[in-house]
Amino acid sequence: MIFGAAPLAADLAGAILAHSLKTRDRVIHKGAVLDDALIAALRAAGHAEVTVARLEPGDVPEEDAARRLGAHFAGPGLRVAAPVHGRVNVFAETRGLFRLDAAAIAALNGLDEAIALGTLPDATPVAPGDMLATLKIVPFAVPGAVMARAASLLGQGAPLRIEAFRPLRTGLVLSRLPQLKDAAIRNTIEATRQRVAARGGALLDPIETPHETAPIRAAIDALLAQGADLVLIAGASAVTDRADVAPAAITAAGGRIDRFGMPVDPGNLLCFGRIGAVPAIVLPGCARSPRLNGIDFVLDRVFAGEPLDDALIASMGIGGLLKDFAPRPEPRVPRATRRTAPKIAVIVLAAGRSSRAAPQNKLLARLQDGRALVAATVDHALAARAALVLVVTGHQDDAVREALSGRPVRFVHAAAFASGMAASLAAGINALPADTAAALICLGDMPLVDATVIDRMIAAYDPDEGRAIVVPTHRGRRGNPILWDRSFFPEIAALTGDAGARHILARHVDRIAEVEMPDDAVLRDFDTRDALAELKDRP
Repeated sequence: MIFGAAPLAADLAGAILAHSLKTRDRVIHKGAVLDDALIAALRAAGHAEVTVARLEPGDVPEEDAARRLGAHFAGPGLRVAAPVHGRVNVFAETRGLFRLDAAAIAALNGLDEAIALGTLPDATPVAPGDMLATLKIVPFAVPGAVMARAASLLGQGAPLRIEAFRPLRTGLVLSRLPQLKDAAIRNTIEATRQRVAARGGALLDPIETPHETAPIRAAIDALLAQGADLVLIAGASAVTDRADVAPAAITAAGGRIDRFGMPVDPGNLLCFGRIGAVPAIVLPGCARSPRLNGIDFVLDRVFAGEPLDDALIASMGIGGLLKDFAPRPEPRVPRATRRTAPKIAVIVLAAGRSSRAAPQNKLLARLQDGRALVAATVDHALAARAALVLVVTGHQDDAVREALSGRPVRFVHAAAFASGMAASLAAGINALPADTAAALICLGDMPLVDATVIDRMIAAYDPDEGRAIVVPTHRGRRGNPILWDRSFFPEIAALTGDAGARHILARHVDRIAEVEMPDDAVLRDFDTRDALAELKDRP
């Protein structure tokens, strides 16, 4: 192909116009093949020179090249549209898993710059009408030799295909513990039903059992007797080992465990096994949510009929980072649509009357570095990755504010502080901005809880995975502070008297995440004179 500017003369007939040009009454668009009438119209409009492409022997025009190469992408479940301006698009005609030959596509795109093929990512679930790929002939023509090499390459095998989803009959076992709420069961059933239906399957009637191996195994047997092609188990408690309750039920039913854990987050605690030819999967906790997580990666392969094993699940780590949260500096969401990290506030309770340390106000006790005790607590909170530190004052309000002078905190006064801790909690919760995702409630007399502890708790917070309440522990004992998702704010704000929010935990056991800490700082408050004396002696 010869490209360049040329005088507008009769010998340009058959050349391809490279840029759109205006005449008196029309626009002649780029790609138009010049003939005597067009040449005359351009001359009459004052054009003396035009930029054109002139084909050489053997060159294949873009439309013809796109049509011929596009034909190689036709196959079961695929539709290749007619070429337009040197482009053909490939669409899905069935529901399934889109697969591609990455090496062949790379070779095609590396063959010559004239040919450009773009596709969806490999292993993308698709539905009828979804566009899967687009082939563009970049210049106005492709040399014949390049076309021959491209046709030879594409003729070696289909580079694009759809593995159609099979209409699997899917069984669901849900185990129960006393603390598991009915809402968690309902959410799991609905999310599972949606996942199965999206892949063309049917969900058999779910079976609920105690969280014990024997009844789960009996439920598995019942589902297999009903003809289940796939068995899913939603445990009331997260799996912690291949020999845990739910995996043990799979082996007890005559199956085996192929893989415990997967490199997809959320979804790390998935457990994949088989009972004969029937896949049996212990769902990760995040499967209670309909949002994308590791179980979707596995179900796509199962419904598409792909053989699934340890190695394949291990390979899912590339592209397996699905969630954004604070410790990850570069989230996966494209910059234009990226979600911001959830806004976590720290509420420091500093309103109490300090009756056990009377007559001294424990929060104002001076440490060896000269700071007030409450100032050390607040400084740790400020050093953490929280969006806001809010201090609730009450008793000796002015003195507490003075001890925190110059620090970028927000104050709120609990007018009814004398009635007990509940008033302080309500004041803090009600003062939070509307976009606060969660609040970490910190006692003002815990100056050993540093920013590292707070950041570990913030990192653990993920309500979509069931980690809506984060509780620190040391050697199995629960401590403070506690992080609460905003869905619990109304319950906290409604408390009365001197009771803290801890008893709310018993009502929401299924949404608690415990984070083990290396030392006992989360267990230690300093609310007596003896404790304060010990604290002052610390280096």
